[in-house]
Amino acid sequence: MMITVCNRTETAARVKHAFDSRSIHIDELCDPERILHIDSKVLEEAEAKEESAVTVEASNETEEGEEEEAPVERRLTKAEQAELLRKIVDTVGKVGQPGEKIQNVISVGMLSEGWDAKTVTHIMGLRAFTSQLLCEQVVGRGLRRTSYEINPQTGLLEPEYVNIFGVPFTFLPHENSGDGPPPPPTPKTAVEPDPAKAEFEIRWPNVVRIERVLQPVLTLDWSKVQPLELNAAQTPQVAELAPILEGKPDVTQISRIELEQLAREFRTQRIIFETARNVFDQIKQSWKGSREILLAQLVRIVEQFIRSDRILISPPLFYQDELRRRLIITLNMSRIVQHVCEAVRQENTERLTPIFDRDHPIRSTGQMRTWYTSKPCQRTRKSHINVCVYDSTWEASDAFVLDNSSAVSAWAKNDHLGFEVPYVYRGVVRKYRPDFLVRLANGDMLILETKGQDTELDRVKRCYLEEWVQAVNTHGAFGRWQWKVARHPGEIRDILLQSLEQ
Repeated sequence: MMITVCNRTETAARVKHAFDSRSIHIDELCDPERILHIDSKVLEEAEAKEESAVTVEASNETEEGEEEEAPVERRLTKAEQAELLRKIVDTVGKVGQPGEKIQNVISVGMLSEGWDAKTVTHIMGLRAFTSQLLCEQVVGRGLRRTSYEINPQTGLLEPEYVNIFGVPFTFLPHENSGDGPPPPPTPKTAVEPDPAKAEFEIRWPNVVRIERVLQPVLTLDWSKVQPLELNAAQTPQVAELAPILEGKPDVTQISRIELEQLAREFRTQRIIFETARNVFDQIKQSWKGSREILLAQLVRIVEQFIRSDRILISPPLFYQDELRRRLIITLNMSRIVQHVCEAVRQENTERLTPIFDRDHPIRSTGQMRTWYTSKPCQRTRKSHINVCVYDSTWEASDAFVLDNSSAVSAWAKNDHLGFEVPYVYRGVVRKYRPDFLVRLANGDMLILETKGQDTELDRVKRCYLEEWVQAVNTHGAFGRWQWKVARHPGEIRDILLQSLEQ
């Protein structure tokens, strides 16, 4: 049995959806009858939902000669429904009990104590563990023995194992043996808005997402679609597993799992349908028509992409051999999904509409909470924030130019400000925080990023930043916005002048 310990009810719901949609290719864990999703929100829903009919056994007390009554239906009360859910939790893995068949438990801090299931073989932590005690409580859920038989040869109990992922657990913690008092704390500087410089306040729309309206017929000009480069050398093809004893891997018991078997199981047609389904999940909110029509079009587009020359695999051995090509494509499916999504959105979007935060549609530098840093920092002249914290000499150089350039009327480093651009990378929703917000002398707003080496992730971020700028400019209530990237130190001077002239 596997336990997943999540940080929030929303995370647990996403994990549950991944198993329900069979995005995780472990059939035993995707069986709905073997999944138990339990957290405070689920319990509240169980106690609040409408009463439902269930079949219950009739009384066995019948007079002689009479036929036994058939099972009858009655409705469980809300309290009984919640109690049944709790009883399943308490009896996981126990034969003859309601929780006997459960193999996949998804929880949010509900199993830290008082839970003694003996069938736990895997524990996955998807949360921050703030203390060693909490780690020990979570790991303890997998340390219930199933057998107490003595091995006649060793006179000891047979070892039993649990696989633990994402839980920073030290089996034998040790104290620091150093002598003397600890060193004094490093002095910290308060970073906060300066009321005396309110004239340099910068405001921006608090966009939670961009709604895209797609055209009814999806098309792609394959000559304009950027090739997707997959490097076999950077794709893991062999997994090595070893049990952990006393906090260290037992390398004598390492087993190898050859992932080429995946390629044999994932035929080309299955890869196409799996990819199309994942692309569908990401863009279905942008589609106003029939979802069946959308899925059919996506299957066609994905099939054309998979069979096209737009996927470049190196070294050539993996590109020429069909089995190895399918292997690399299978192991990089999330990248293919991301690539197709971006291509479809870029060529088929009719309209971009910004959706603002309902409670705080507009944010500003004046709303930043005071925080403290021990990093190098320097007081500012044209920024509403009292100091600028430097993470590199490049940032220090750019901050100096922004503070002294005649093209800039106000600026702020986007550090703890809360200016974020939501984006999706490999199926995961993330937040992009550009480096600087600049109000130019002509009143235009400039989003400035300093970036040296370019990566695939950086390109995805900029695609979503471009959409953000287009949507806000189309809305028209927040002035004119631009974005630029400085790729070399000193380039910022030219960028400011060019932006001022546009």
